[in-house]
Amino acid sequence: MSDSTLRVEGLTTGYDRVNVLHDVSIEVPPGKITCILGANGAGKSTLIRSILGLTPPRQGRILWDGTDIAGEKTHNIIARGISCIPEGRKVFPRMTVAENLALGAFLEADPARVRERIERVYTIFPRLRERAGQLAGTMSGGEQAMVSIGRGLMAQPRLLVIDEPSLGLSPLYVKENFKVIQQINELGMTVLLVEQNARQTLAISHQGYVLTQGRVVAQGTAQALRENDEVRAAYFG
Repeated sequence: MSDSTLRVEGLTTGYDRVNVLHDVSIEVPPGKITCILGANGAGKSTLIRSILGLTPPRQGRILWDGTDIAGEKTHNIIARGISCIPEGRKVFPRMTVAENLALGAFLEADPARVRERIERVYTIFPRLRERAGQLAGTMSGGEQAMVSIGRGLMAQPRLLVIDEPSLGLSPLYVKENFKVIQQINELGMTVLLVEQNARQTLAISHQGYVLTQGRVVAQGTAQALRENDEVRAAYFG
């Protein structure tokens, strides 16, 4: 894996005349799980859209490999090594598991390399090997989450951005999903985990940030955030 670090510096982004993010700065060091916690409307999705080039910043920089990628085309950002697992899984329901996975390697022209990548995904998710020919739309929510994460890994990213992996899943599958995220991080993958589920997220993250109304209101190690009185009040009751 590269020693690349993602740095967002003084990011202000919005839609029409309204700013959603206000002077947001975060750092995602290599080899770690960094989390972004926040309620609905906190600006988490806008932050992801800015990193991926879907919503260009009004101010600030997004540095990757030391290069400012703010406002670059999304396909160029993916080619640089940043991949995203979208909120709500977003599988292609009428395509098989294997077909869904292959789409994640759309930048790779060599079929042999695509097959090698699929084999690596099957090593992480043995259940997907068993269901390779099954239509993704007929699978359970937890299995679709595996397909979605596997498809993201097919691009061989150096940074995996995961948006709300617990959304719409049963507690059992949420636990399984977070275990998989921890597993791929232990294999060397840098992860930016964007979530509302603070308890599960802080249990596997190394460090994190809390967004409220588009501003960073707390940051630190996962342990420090668990012990932060405001974070405890907001997320742990």
